Amino acid sequence: MIFQARKMMDGLIKVATALPRVEVANVTFNTQDIENLIVKAEGKGVEILCFPELALTAYTCQDLFAQQLLLDEAEQGLLKLLELSRNVQLAVVVGVPVSHRGMLFNCAAVVQQGKIFGLVPKTYLPNYHEFYEKRWFSSASALSHNEPIRICGQTTVIGVEQLFHINDATFGIEICEDLWSPVPPSNNLALQGAEIVLNLSASNDLVGKTDYVRQLVKGQSARCHCAYLYAGAGFGESTQDLVFGGRAFIAENGTILAESNQFSLEPQLIISEVDVELLRSERRSNTSFSQSIAQQTAQQMPFRVAELEMVLREQASTRTYDPLPFVPQGAQLATRCHEILNIQSLGLAKRLKHTHTNHLVVGISGGLDSTLALLVAVHTFDLLGLERKGIVGITMPGFGTTDRTYNNALLLMKELGITIREIPIAAAVRQHFADINHNEEVHDVTYENAQARERTQILMDVANQVGGMVLGTGDLSELALGWATYNGDHMSMYAVNASIPKTLVKHLVRWVADNIMEAGCHDVLLDIVDTPISPELLPADQQGQITQKTEDLVGPYELHDFFLYYTLRYGFKPSKIFRLAVSAFSTSDASRNVCSYPETTIAHWLRVFFRRFFQQQFKRSCLPDAPKVGSCSLSPRGDWRMPSDASANIWLAECEHLLQAYAPVQQDVEL
Repeated sequence: MIFQARKMMDGLIKVATALPRVEVANVTFNTQDIENLIVKAEGKGVEILCFPELALTAYTCQDLFAQQLLLDEAEQGLLKLLELSRNVQLAVVVGVPVSHRGMLFNCAAVVQQGKIFGLVPKTYLPNYHEFYEKRWFSSASALSHNEPIRICGQTTVIGVEQLFHINDATFGIEICEDLWSPVPPSNNLALQGAEIVLNLSASNDLVGKTDYVRQLVKGQSARCHCAYLYAGAGFGESTQDLVFGGRAFIAENGTILAESNQFSLEPQLIISEVDVELLRSERRSNTSFSQSIAQQTAQQMPFRVAELEMVLREQASTRTYDPLPFVPQGAQLATRCHEILNIQSLGLAKRLKHTHTNHLVVGISGGLDSTLALLVAVHTFDLLGLERKGIVGITMPGFGTTDRTYNNALLLMKELGITIREIPIAAAVRQHFADINHNEEVHDVTYENAQARERTQILMDVANQVGGMVLGTGDLSELALGWATYNGDHMSMYAVNASIPKTLVKHLVRWVADNIMEAGCHDVLLDIVDTPISPELLPADQQGQITQKTEDLVGPYELHDFFLYYTLRYGFKPSKIFRLAVSAFSTSDASRNVCSYPETTIAHWLRVFFRRFFQQQFKRSCLPDAPKVGSCSLSPRGDWRMPSDASANIWLAECEHLLQAYAPVQQDVEL
């Protein structure tokens, strides 16, 4: 999809780190390779480009930095880059030695369209082990606040109290060792408004050092709620005892978006889009960040903000988005599933101990959510050393119960060794219909909800009988959509699944089947995972198959979970969520059971999501306690405190615009 040219479409700005080939002390060679990478980056739509530390001369010049000829050549190389920059739009940040007031500084020069917008010197100079920078360079601390300097025929500023503004994004700069210090300059940069931090580095390679640096970059980006670009010098710097492998990262709020191919002999350009809106959302929601700003403001000299030229481009985003943001991939999935199961179980264990009860009552339908709740209950009882017979599983067949779910429910309970009770609800519901004068042939919301409330009444009363608690089974996705019967399955005494989205429930059950449960449970758990999601409140078809499929009515859960994640986690607008979803679901992925969806379908279900999300808040305002397991929760006591009567107009208006553009003939169904 091609986005219209405007500043930071959807908050995205394209950034890059560049690793040029260099020859030590050969400024002409180095400048040419830097120029080549600038032209390449310009062709790819990059807006901010960061080179390594002292890239114009190379970092390992040692005592040659005392040679005036090398310093003159470095200034000439910078002048060449200025000339080139007149023909490109992107901002270039390049490392260069700069002489000023009888001192030599290891600087980053910010260049765009023929201008030097500022020089940022290195603050912390390593002088240990293989490093000896204090022999040649002075620290930024030797300068007063942002001193004027004449270089390349221009007057600019040298100092660390500088920020640079481009395309509605703000970036700051620190250099190599600055990141290693106990209080990195990037802390102040972020508190002063930098959303992107650039680090020009030349750090030699050692065994294990790459992982260490990666963690440093990830950690600093998370701590400062910023994007962090790290450009480390490569192959050409290697000399004498030191080897440089070309280490580069682009991180965003604790996540690595892109990194270099280390130990390459060729120049590299590492590109990604940074989501500045995401970062701003994180900062607004983190009160510690705002408190730190207040404390720092009283102590910190005001920062100079240089306004760079606007870069307006019409280009497609290259950033990819996981269609299952709640579900990790690879080896991390198993680790995450194990962690979630333990969080759920420990939360439940505390509640059991607090209430002095050894009994749980769970409604078992043969569906995903009740299965996960039962697995958590069993795991909890095993942790506490309690007899599994203290778990009372109740199957309550009704008008829509199919043989498949009924048999799976019974088999699962039998294999797990819990107490089994079967209490059919049809007769009781029919009596209720007679009492309220409702025609059983009218399969409306009353017909459905009467069954759900009857089941809840049974669970509550049996819990009273055995002196136990009713364990809730509903998940986060159902809570977001309000897909629960108020004062029916909406209510319990502890809602163990309330922070787990439906897409993750499937993977949790599958993981438990493959890794924890007895062999006899394996096949039945996998069949439950493959069973269509349904409340089974409407009669089955003539073949006894499920007719009421939830995803046919409210939409695919993989779409709704995607919408939910970006709504809760970052507060994105519907229009932005739509564009992210179009990208994420452009292709299918059979290995993760992800389907592709056209724009019309995404626009349709996005409106359904926001309409239901606002309409159903009243149900979430009175939810039972539940363990929080991830970054997204709808607990009215914790992460989500929303008025039940809040207007959805501005969100639905955006959805309507999308529908008019992408699905003008498709009609929404009121549910």
